[in-house]
Amino acid sequence: MAIEKKGTMFILSSPSGVGKTTLTKKIVKNNQSFKISISYTTRTPRPNEVDGEDYHFIKKDEFSNLVKSNSFFEHAKIFDNYYGTHKETVLELISKGNDVLFDIDWQGTQQLKKIKNLSLVTIFILPPNIKVLRERLLNRHKDDEEITQKRMNKFNEEVSHWDEYNYVVVNDELDKCYEKILNIILSEKKGIKENQDLNQIKSLIEELTK
Repeated sequence: MAIEKKGTMFILSSPSGVGKTTLTKKIVKNNQSFKISISYTTRTPRPNEVDGEDYHFIKKDEFSNLVKSNSFFEHAKIFDNYYGTHKETVLELISKGNDVLFDIDWQGTQQLKKIKNLSLVTIFILPPNIKVLRERLLNRHKDDEEITQKRMNKFNEEVSHWDEYNYVVVNDELDKCYEKILNIILSEKKGIKENQDLNQIKSLIEELTK
């Protein structure tokens, strides 16, 4: 697919509950040149979520029609719901010189990486430990143990894709993690690759998945 691109596409992925959505919003809030790619989804809005700002909330038949018309760059089924990135919206943002942030999982990332002529930088976010992740999930889902456990059960599968990403960062403290991601973004915009301590990352992943 040949497109005239001006902006760069930055992907943030993580297991559920690690904080990629919060980080994505923080980056956009503090950096005017960035825009969020607002995904389409078939899931029910959470409290305080706004249609058209957090997600485009649509019915399954509408989502299916968009898939059939090849309207998505990527789409995936996650926890019994469907998510997709609309091509036209993203290309319009890039053509205007915006950098676009994606809050998507490893499935969507794999699909985007297969598309030629897309300028992509991919970042995977890890929790500092399992205890913190569980607490975040329980807080998000109002202490619903069943939903929390369902997401915890998917953790190892999601983490197994860490090495498909350009960078891996740990969300121990939100502001510090934000600064790390921002440094990566600014370096990439200058054509500079940030160094990663792969041994440290591997040690953390072994601890998280044992």
